Amino acid sequence: MESLVHAVIQATFVSKCVLFLLLLMSFASWAFMAGKFVGLRRAQRLAASGLACFDEAGGLGASLPDMEKNPRSPLHGITRRAVREFNRISRTGDAERLLNDNVRRALRFGVDEEMARLKSSLSLLATTANTAPFIGLFGTVWGIMYSFHSIAHMKSVSIATVAPGIAEALIATAVGLFVAIPATCGYNIFRARIASIEGICIIFAGQLLNRLQHEAGEHRNGLAFAGEE
Repeated sequence: MESLVHAVIQATFVSKCVLFLLLLMSFASWAFMAGKFVGLRRAQRLAASGLACFDEAGGLGASLPDMEKNPRSPLHGITRRAVREFNRISRTGDAERLLNDNVRRALRFGVDEEMARLKSSLSLLATTANTAPFIGLFGTVWGIMYSFHSIAHMKSVSIATVAPGIAEALIATAVGLFVAIPATCGYNIFRARIASIEGICIIFAGQLLNRLQHEAGEHRNGLAFAGEE
């Protein structure tokens, strides 16, 4: 560890800047992963519990109040869009004919909107995973070039004189991989978690559409839902 710190101290200014940038990227990606893990875990829990409550509810009159209680749930935004469209076509007096296509599109837009929200800033991890190894490689190449330039001014060259400079240069590549590997793992884990939440949302959207179709006649005057304009 002491030799590693000494190697970093002896590195060139450019190599130090590369290491600082990599450490900054590592800190940002770990902070983002911590926040994203909490957010996706909460979204999955709320979506799963919301779907279970919707299945157990006897009808829209009983299930919609449960959806209103959890505005942070992905199902809340999907329900709001569907209810808004249902109320709009109900005012035209032609709800039964327009219900299937119009509400289906509203549900699809709602699912896409929620998925886009959950995927927000996920590109940060992808960028870190893809660029960190190349930034580290740049630092290594620069360090090796500097080492060879210094060797050219030496009268005698041996492995003992070449090895320290090369080792110092390779630290940048190691740090680049240290930054990229966790970011890649986090990105793949979050993508899988989001896919799981999307599956729950799609199931809910289908069930909500079925229930709207079955109960359209009972709600000719529209449905009440928080946030519905």
